[in-house]
Amino acid sequence: QQNELNSFLWTIKRDPPSYFFGTIHVPYTRVWDFIPENSKKAFQQSHIVYFELDLTDPYTISALTSCQLLPQGKNLQDVLPHDIYHRLKRHLDYVKLMMPSWMTPDQRGKGLYADYLFNAIAGNWEQKRPVWVMLMVNSLTELDIKSRGVPVLDLFLAREAERLRKQTGAVEKVEEQCHPLNGLNFSQV
Repeated sequence: QQNELNSFLWTIKRDPPSYFFGTIHVPYTRVWDFIPENSKKAFQQSHIVYFELDLTDPYTISALTSCQLLPQGKNLQDVLPHDIYHRLKRHLDYVKLMMPSWMTPDQRGKGLYADYLFNAIAGNWEQKRPVWVMLMVNSLTELDIKSRGVPVLDLFLAREAERLRKQTGAVEKVEEQCHPLNGLNFSQV
């Protein structure tokens, strides 16, 4: 019974049953072994799976990228206090310098290069809104870099649902996630 506690799985008792499963945006390999069997079984038995966003849809990814950007003609230096901007720039320079040592031999074997990876994650950081830069910086740790190339749990489950030919959908649109975050004022960020 202990292995079914804290599973983030809720069941709606109906025929057939419906389930809610709470996921987190981390590489699935970090959490997969800790997901209880009742959650995995519910996923396997489901015919229709809805995700927070459809991460397999190119429009979703494009819209998510676009919503993170500052208005045309603005850049981060225009909106951040001078000292914070320079601390951020120094930190990103440090991350770029350290990233080659953070990468795994497996990543290098798959053709991932530190410069490419840094640019993929942080290449346009000066055009992003502060809240998105904060989220980006939080993901630029050694542990997160070592996990790059491994899909987050949501994407792993979405790909698995497609592989198993399950019907999929999304409960939110990109705008429903973007607008609240973009609406935060600077002191909230």
